[in-house]
Formats: sequence, structure tokens, C-alpha cells
Amino acid sequence: MKDSSGTLLHLGLLWLRILMGAGIAYHGYGKVFGGHITMLTEGVTKMGLPFPEIMAWAAALSEFLGGICIALGLFTRPAAFFIFITMSVAAFVVHKADPLNIKELALAYWTMAGLLILTGGGKFSIEAILQGKK
Repeated sequence: MKDSSGTLLHLGLLWLRILMGAGIAYHGYGKVFGGHITMLTEGVTKMGLPFPEIMAWAAALSEFLGGICIALGLFTRPAAFFIFITMSVAAFVVHKADPLNIKELALAYWTMAGLLILTGGGKFSIEAILQGKK
């Protein structure tokens, strides 16, 4: 199918952004509002990372707020970058010894975030509207 205007590419980015953004925002919602931040802070402490409370909140907010931004196509690249970092830690530090079926969700979000860092939100995004792109 020929698509010289790139509409299918931008519809694909819209589809990816909405589903990925909603999924990761839901994932972060439980940490921010569901009382799971304590468990996350304990996990960060066990990893030996500095400032575990700050790091836990940064991870939770990158998932929740970053996911909302990605779904809307607002600050897509920065939001995707923070999710990429968070999922890098999840996949390659937290779950490094786990089998693939345990870390595959983190790897999926990591992959999608990496793609959005490279592509941005596309023309069907709030940032494209604000920048006057068509």
C-alpha cells in the first residue's frame, strides 16, 4: 500500500503512543496512588542506589506522568527518555537474573520508549499541533 504522505506512519505512532502511554501510566498509577511506593522504595534501597525515596518517586512519576504525556503526544521525547531509563533499570538491573517471561513487559516498554525517543510523537500529537506541523 502506497502512503506518500506518511499518514499510516503517523497513525501507527498515534496507536503506539495511546496504548503504550495508557499502559505505562496505569503501571505507574499503582505506585503513585495505590500505596506501592513503599515497596518500590524498599526495592531501590536493596539495589543500593543513592537517594532511594527520590529514585522511587522519580521512577513512579516517570511511568505515570510520562505515560500520560506520551498518550497525549506532549513532551513525547523527554517522557520517553525517562521511561527508557526507568525500564532499563527494571529490565537490566531489577530483573537481570529473571527469565524472559518475567522481564518481557519492561523490555517491551523499553523498546517502545526507545522508538519514541527516535521518532517523536508524530503529526497526530499535541506537540505537533502546538508547533503548527501538519
